[in-house]
Amino acid sequence: MCGAAPFAPPGGLAWPAAAGPGPAEFQPLDALRSGPVRFEAFNSLLSEESVLGFEYGYSLQEPRRLLIWEAQFGDFANGAQVFIDHYIASGEAKWGCASGLALLLPHGYEGVGPEHSSGFLGRFLQLCAQGNLQVAVPSTAAQWFHLLRRQACMQPRRPLVVMTPKGKLYEEPDSHTPLQAMLEGGFEPVLDEGSLTSPADVQRVVVSSGKLHYDLLRARRAASEPGTALLRLEQLYPFPRQELARLLQRYSGLRELVWAQEEELNQGAWPFIRDELAALCPAGVPLRCAARPSTAAGPTVSQAVHQAEQHALVMQALGLQ
Repeated sequence: MCGAAPFAPPGGLAWPAAAGPGPAEFQPLDALRSGPVRFEAFNSLLSEESVLGFEYGYSLQEPRRLLIWEAQFGDFANGAQVFIDHYIASGEAKWGCASGLALLLPHGYEGVGPEHSSGFLGRFLQLCAQGNLQVAVPSTAAQWFHLLRRQACMQPRRPLVVMTPKGKLYEEPDSHTPLQAMLEGGFEPVLDEGSLTSPADVQRVVVSSGKLHYDLLRARRAASEPGTALLRLEQLYPFPRQELARLLQRYSGLRELVWAQEEELNQGAWPFIRDELAALCPAGVPLRCAARPSTAAGPTVSQAVHQAEQHALVMQALGLQ
């Protein structure tokens, strides 16, 4: 998050002197390269509309800075919806105001209730048109790094919306990556299977985003299901048609394409990427969606219910029930 320069107290008064000299502040990220590069992190008051409005305006005035607004929970974007709708998503189309602001919205069903689980992914996808936004769901540390680096250097500037769970990826060993993976390559909008030896034997491809991939991976290992491949859609908009089409061509024996999402059928990405996926299906290959049933309230607050729903969803996606 950005911050303003230090200011003096009113009326020409001076701040009280410090009790002692104290240690000098050191920010390791400031020393990554020579030149006027600074890293600043600030906690803001819980007034999402005013804070996000400030960040958006600052991003227009400081186009060379990477500005990040991170919500404590995904649904905190609700309080700033007017700025998202009228400025961040449409400011360039209406006034030519290009912003590189990044919004980090914790999103991922973890059994902690509707207010602390959902960043309303479908709402952001509904705002997407003419390449106005980027919506991403990174699933590894390297993908996170390359995504933010791409955002810092991107020209022309475009707002970035990142959906990621509150804490599950920290606890997921398969999401960790060696340092070398950050030093090489870049952000990949689609991640393919890295361990399949016979892609031609695959009959079912399951495409998902975010932490759900790891639940699918564990269940497939437990079931010894070699005929299913798991692909990760790391960028939902702009939709990576060419990259996904190229990967699907590897699976010449494909008999079923599945989109799996943690969200309910009336939420999440399915209503917005269904046509994109259908267009990539080979002739005669059906497309289906594995998701929670539609609800008005969204994710449950019960851990027991959440685990039962998640298990049923994974089994449905892998065709194991």
